[in-house]
Amino acid sequence: MATPILRLHDDDNIAIALQDLSIGEAGAVEAIPKSHKISTQDISEGSHILRYGQIIGRATVAILAGSHVHDHNLSMSDHASDAVNKSAVKVLSKPAEPRTFLGYHREGGGVGTRNYLGILTSVNCSGSVARFIAEEAERTGLLNPFPNVDGIVPIVHSAGCGMSSRGEGYDVLLRTLAGYARNPNFGGILLVGLGCEVLQLADLVKGQKITDDGPLRYMTIQQTGGTRRTIDAGQAHLASLAELANQATRQLAPVSELVLGVQCGGSDGYSGFTANPALGGASDLLVQHGGTSILSETSEIYGAEHLLTARATTLEVARALMDRLAWWEEYCTRHGAQMNNNPSPGNKRGGLTTILEKSLGAVAKSGHAPLSGVFDYGAPLTTKGLVFMDSPGYDPCSVTGQVASGANLIAFTTGRGSVSGYKPTPSLKLSSNSDLFDRMGDDIDINCGDIVEGTTLAEKSCEIFEAMIATASGIKTKSEAQGFGGVEFVPWQIGAVL
Repeated sequence: MATPILRLHDDDNIAIALQDLSIGEAGAVEAIPKSHKISTQDISEGSHILRYGQIIGRATVAILAGSHVHDHNLSMSDHASDAVNKSAVKVLSKPAEPRTFLGYHREGGGVGTRNYLGILTSVNCSGSVARFIAEEAERTGLLNPFPNVDGIVPIVHSAGCGMSSRGEGYDVLLRTLAGYARNPNFGGILLVGLGCEVLQLADLVKGQKITDDGPLRYMTIQQTGGTRRTIDAGQAHLASLAELANQATRQLAPVSELVLGVQCGGSDGYSGFTANPALGGASDLLVQHGGTSILSETSEIYGAEHLLTARATTLEVARALMDRLAWWEEYCTRHGAQMNNNPSPGNKRGGLTTILEKSLGAVAKSGHAPLSGVFDYGAPLTTKGLVFMDSPGYDPCSVTGQVASGANLIAFTTGRGSVSGYKPTPSLKLSSNSDLFDRMGDDIDINCGDIVEGTTLAEKSCEIFEAMIATASGIKTKSEAQGFGGVEFVPWQIGAVL
């Protein structure tokens, strides 16, 4: 490491501490924690503070050169932007050679990176029975004769009734559940309802073919005759579905069939210049190969949306993104919240201060590809390339929407540490700093902290891209090896509970 601090842009008036700084080190006039900001010049009260060459806030007091810059002397600036696409969109060149992976080709379209059976519930009231069915199948070794089936995933949640049968909240839940039923990482789906709930199974499977011998089955507890009979009937359904799913084998598929959900959680001061841009480079490689990359977490692009609208392929795409941000501003006002409340205590301990700073780093996950579409939470994707899916910044909720939109692979950056998984979709974890990788190596797949030690962003992006292909072809991620994915289905709940 050539220097204890790193200035990310020539226009910046702050730098990032790459180690804990004592007074006198790198010009520090006070102790500054690793990954936090140090002023590189005197900054007058009310002046903008710049990182990445972009405004991340304003000084609330006069700040001397060498001072710690954080929430005690930095606050949000007025935020405004427009959706006008003023620059030419950069089209990424196509690769010299196409790449492939080994996946499960589905009759209904798409290619799976995993081959699970799902038990999908329409309402919380059927959640326990869905788990009982899965537990009984595990206890009896139901899947033992079926080596090509990865496991059984009960998809349970807290909604489905006590809600209006129309409107935004109902539509979001319906889209999410229907999206999971279509995800190509499922080789078979058993739908389980109670029977009298608001969200009826008939609405959930609308347009999808249900047969006694096909990959989609359903039953209700009330009609089947109660808990025990439903568990027994569920075993018969699962055995039949497993026999069908087991016939699928991994076959070559073009990388263009990969749908990647990019995420960050527990970010720190390193995330925006190590793991996130490295993942952005891997995302660009995927787009170059004709694949799809989903950027989400609308509340975490706030303040950096101009970097996306400038890359929108059409003015309509740019306006669609701005419309979602306007909705979020109204949504926060309605609930007495503020967009700048987004950085969590962990984010702040890691050196991040305002949502503007966090968003500028978060958007780096999108690379440099043109923005080709903006989609509602959990909605089917109708275009390839880099797209945006509206979602909260809460990681499990955002990933749930991406999987519902068809993500068959997740890449998740973290600076503070994250332990999670998202069955049926495998998740690669990327650490922003080497300390985290050393401390939580059983949970992290790739260390991006070595970027500050000499590894180039391009080299790390290639490493991530190759790991994505290997994971898509069946190599287990750290979160899969740990058994994660049983409780991370978290649909976005909007609207009144009645």
